[in-house]
Amino acid sequence: MPVTDEAIEKIKEMIVSGELPPGSRLPREAELAERLGLSRSSLREAVRALSLIRVLDVRQGDGTYVTSLEPSVLMHALGFVVDFHQDDTVLEFLEVRRIIEPAATAMAAVRMSDAEILGLRAQLDTLEVAPTVESLVANDLEFHRRIAGGAGNMVLCSLIEGISGPTTRARIWRGLNEEGALERTREQHEQIYRAIAARQPEVARSWATVHVAGVEQWLRGALARPGAGIPELPGVER
Repeated sequence: MPVTDEAIEKIKEMIVSGELPPGSRLPREAELAERLGLSRSSLREAVRALSLIRVLDVRQGDGTYVTSLEPSVLMHALGFVVDFHQDDTVLEFLEVRRIIEPAATAMAAVRMSDAEILGLRAQLDTLEVAPTVESLVANDLEFHRRIAGGAGNMVLCSLIEGISGPTTRARIWRGLNEEGALERTREQHEQIYRAIAARQPEVARSWATVHVAGVEQWLRGALARPGAGIPELPGVER
């Protein structure tokens, strides 16, 4: 095992065992290196790697701390990885969405509070009568974010947020090119909301499946055309 990997594993063991709980400060570099039997350079590399994935927080002039280790913090690494996606992997992200978002929507129908459901209604009502594609997609992202949060599972919520970003350009592209896409999106959002408000998890699951699968099906056909690719869109990241 490379020395840096060994250092990472040893720090991980200290965290998992509870010796370094969330929020705690690591011992001074020289002391920790001696305790773990590592060189200070290897320890430094391990700390740098663990800080990149938000396990450790290096505070200049203060020290190095274990983060909260909350899923929303640790899943930041997923967001970093998906930034490298290419057009041919967008379909894979949509496939994953089609698997997990309906489950989250069904859970939300059972777990969302009445106040959260009212907030979901208010979110839909903020959309103008004739929205631009961009404003509809922004509303769509927030709508699904609220549902994921309402599922009451932080890991699931963080996963959904992490994989939603790479599909944004595809969703806007579809809205610009598929006839009736905006109207269908609004109608499907409404049906998802109604199922959640009525506490009907399986109906909510079904509508969420239809909703995500529609984007996936259209994109699969669009990308199958010779020379096709998702275009760069002003103001929209890859």
